[in-house]
Amino acid sequence: MKVDTTELDKQEKELYDYQKRDIDKVFSRLEKYNDNYNLLYQLPTGGGKTVIFSDIVRRYIETRGKKVVVLTHRIELCAQTSNMLSEFNVKNKIINSSVKELEDQDEYMCFVAMVETLNNRLNDDKLELRDVGMVIIDEAHYNSFRKLFKFFKGCFILGVTATPLSSNMKLPMKDKYYELITGDTINSLIEKGFLAKPVTYTYDVGLGSLKIGMNGDYTVKSSEDLYGNSLMQEKLLKAYEERAKGKKTLIFNNGINTSIQVYETFKHEGYPIRHLDNTNSKQERSDILEWFKNTDDAILTSVSILTTGFDEPTVETVILNRATKSLTLYFQMIGRASRILPEKKEFSIIDLGNNTARFGLWNSGVNWQSIFRNPDFYYDNLVADEEIERNFKYVMPDDVRKEFKNSEITEFDIEEEYAKTKRFNRRSMTVIEKSVEQHAKMCKENSEDVFDARILSRLLKDDIEYRVRRYSYCISKSTKNYRDWLEEEYKRKLRTKINQLFIGE
Repeated sequence: MKVDTTELDKQEKELYDYQKRDIDKVFSRLEKYNDNYNLLYQLPTGGGKTVIFSDIVRRYIETRGKKVVVLTHRIELCAQTSNMLSEFNVKNKIINSSVKELEDQDEYMCFVAMVETLNNRLNDDKLELRDVGMVIIDEAHYNSFRKLFKFFKGCFILGVTATPLSSNMKLPMKDKYYELITGDTINSLIEKGFLAKPVTYTYDVGLGSLKIGMNGDYTVKSSEDLYGNSLMQEKLLKAYEERAKGKKTLIFNNGINTSIQVYETFKHEGYPIRHLDNTNSKQERSDILEWFKNTDDAILTSVSILTTGFDEPTVETVILNRATKSLTLYFQMIGRASRILPEKKEFSIIDLGNNTARFGLWNSGVNWQSIFRNPDFYYDNLVADEEIERNFKYVMPDDVRKEFKNSEITEFDIEEEYAKTKRFNRRSMTVIEKSVEQHAKMCKENSEDVFDARILSRLLKDDIEYRVRRYSYCISKSTKNYRDWLEEEYKRKLRTKINQLFIGE
């Protein structure tokens, strides 16, 4: 989708009613508490946070006559923020690695700095920022900003984020900010025509092999072991072809090796795709993003590098080829495709990590005030992976169902059959035996000989995995080792049963 976004960018620099309302809320706190107050402001990705705080900077300088420091956590955001401030006629200076001293600081009323750079300069006494009254922290949920609070005591600190939930669960945001102001919800911005409407497609994925790391999220290694295997690569490719083929697509992964495998898989099928991670040079990154912008059906596979500081309105589909425990990351990934265009009123979300089941739909309501005040309660009540998987219901894909067109019934209720074993005092394993009989019958009904039937049985692997998992829940023995053993035993019994059916003819 090639679009001239020049006019769109001009429109985004305007202040809408909801933006003016939120700016007034911030200044009401400023008037009430003067400069010594830490305030947190939340607005969904795409709502125009940079526009809002740029106007706050302009208005603050005009009314208070004090300087403002804007902090970001990535160099790309520094440049974007500086440009936006200039659009609001705020003369500003970027404090980057090349800036060692600020001899010309009296010429500026606003400074934009990356957190690490400014922290190093202030700790080394290399520079002194004079007459600062306000500090604005973009993407405030990142904890790297905390180290700078001590340098700005007595200032009005405004943290801005789409997700007021700390990136470190041990360091809640309520410990640094006294109050949270929330802006419009995602649904409200959709209804007002400021964000595109999401259409969500979910694919059930067994996450039992994933491990939780020190940061509370799934480890890269366990994610790569799962998402790098051929079955998951096939699932991803099939999901793309079913729901996103021909659309400009972003694929998010939790590991460089996985992303490279995704690149190879799609390239082998002839799709226009590029891979991007943090090892690419600045020029390579620029070239890849330029190609992505100007290629209608482009696919870009990456590793979280595009979750912030990246804005390409023409993205039509986001694929979450990973699972995450981070609500912030979930919103950031999806938000990359939420920008609306005259010919783009909707965008697609393809979830291959049970993230929708864990967090809810991207546009469903979130009580940010409750999460801000009591983040521990939120974490404690996150839906566990095992509980999510208990609610999976296997639905045979249409292409597989066609291969079993001669079979009237393809479903099998494991729970109902297990209940019968308890009612009639039968062995629990009879459930598996009956399931195997049905699968064997299906294979025979749709094959000319035993060899065709064996080949056909391979199409049942997802159904077998689902039935085994349901059975293991029934008998309260759902360890991965047991399920793996039972799946192999099931397949062995199925091969034997297919042989018996054809021999008995």
